[in-house]
Amino acid sequence: MRILVADPLADAGIAALANHHDVDVKTGLGKEEILAIVSAYDAVVVRSQTTIDADVFAAATNLKVVARAGVGLDNVDVEAATRHGVIVCNAPQSNVVSAAEHTVALLLSLARNIPQADAALRAGRWERSSWTGTELQDKVLGVLGLGRIGTLVAQRCHAFGMRLVAYDPFVAPDRAARLGVELLPTVDDVLARADFVTVHLPKTPDTVGMLNADRLALMKPTARLLNVARGGIVVEDDLAEALRNGVIAGAAIDVFEAEPTTESPLFALSNAIVTPHLGASTEEAQDKAGTQVAEFVNLALAGEFVSSAVNVQGGVIDDVVRPYLSLGEKLGRMLTGLAADGIGGEVTVEYLGDLAAADGRLIALSVLRGLLGPVCSEPVTFVNAPLLAEERGLHVREVSDPQSEDFVSVLRVSGVARDGRTIRVAGTLLHPGDRERVIEVWDTPVDLQPAEHMAFFRYVDRPGVIGTIGMGFGEAGINIAAAQVGQLDDSNEAIMCLSLDDIVPREVIDDIVTRIGATEGRGVSLH
Repeated sequence: MRILVADPLADAGIAALANHHDVDVKTGLGKEEILAIVSAYDAVVVRSQTTIDADVFAAATNLKVVARAGVGLDNVDVEAATRHGVIVCNAPQSNVVSAAEHTVALLLSLARNIPQADAALRAGRWERSSWTGTELQDKVLGVLGLGRIGTLVAQRCHAFGMRLVAYDPFVAPDRAARLGVELLPTVDDVLARADFVTVHLPKTPDTVGMLNADRLALMKPTARLLNVARGGIVVEDDLAEALRNGVIAGAAIDVFEAEPTTESPLFALSNAIVTPHLGASTEEAQDKAGTQVAEFVNLALAGEFVSSAVNVQGGVIDDVVRPYLSLGEKLGRMLTGLAADGIGGEVTVEYLGDLAAADGRLIALSVLRGLLGPVCSEPVTFVNAPLLAEERGLHVREVSDPQSEDFVSVLRVSGVARDGRTIRVAGTLLHPGDRERVIEVWDTPVDLQPAEHMAFFRYVDRPGVIGTIGMGFGEAGINIAAAQVGQLDDSNEAIMCLSLDDIVPREVIDDIVTRIGATEGRGVSLH
């Protein structure tokens, strides 16, 4: 079979592909050039430069697999691939060690002012007394995001004798304890406690701009910040101002909001260390990305199981189960959004009514994809979802009950929040057309169609609340597409569920919560 390698790939990866197939290496192609030749290929391998979109999939009449030699898949239209029956896979483990080691390298450089001292000496200045550093032993390292890379960093820093605290609402406390890490309930708690803070969070609407001027002000004036995760999580202008004014002592940044870049307010500051996104830039990581992705392409072309596939890969899916996969993922994302402080220990997936007779294992995996997608820095797939859940100490319990009072079939998902409350969401499909409906939120009956952007408020029911909520979104320039109020019997507490045209900034939700005196308010993105 024929394989197109459209971006630079390690020689070891090309060799592994060429052992089994005909390989053409044609890098730097424009979209029109790819469209003209892609129908001749059974597989395409890319890194980050080449985009494989819906037009390419439509033209690729023989394509069976698209592989990304790396972690992210922003340049591959996975939905279009799935429609065309094309497997999409990546190399999710290729760079984790390199990223963790680069974080530690920056940590040591921050502690001992190594780049600054090196630059001074090369400029002819012996400034031994100017670059006094600090020891890592007995210092508190705060880890924001205890996924694979965050865990590797924590393990390595434990060897330095550092004390470890972390924020990750989807890691069970006993899992963290086994790593020697104390889980703290909020980002703010970590910032206030830590001497060094390292960011290992995914880039999502909730994390973009998370570390802004207000958050940086919570840190100790002797503290230092590292970001080897994603650009945009740290507000660069705010960080530069904090470094200039002594709000914090130093920072090391490997990723930027716009890349590539040669301009940043951080570049002129002596207490900032900057590198051009080098987290995965090691020979070993590049070789791993090439050889891993070659292995997966060879498996896909042989019709075998591909462990890193990010879309459903082969096999017959029960007609009853298939339409519930999308709903399950949405309910998982809703549960994550509603449980702001995280879910601990166990997630329950219930199949009620006719759905109870089907094999729901794929639905449970869809729920995990939705639940973990917003909190993992790598794509969550049907294959790796159980492992990612296990790493965080999460367990899925499936319950089947043929009884359903109001609907033919119901899918309900619940989890226990950090404060001990059980949070439940449920949905169903209405025929004809398998129209998705959300029928329960926060234990309260509702009836609305899930939307890409949603908001939820819990409050004491009284006149004027609906108008106040509408005014709040109107002032923020966010259109309300649909809204529904639900209320439990014999209760004066109500919830409002809203479908919105845009992502809701956290400050808008907080402002509305204050205006109406809500007990809870959450913005949720289901995409």
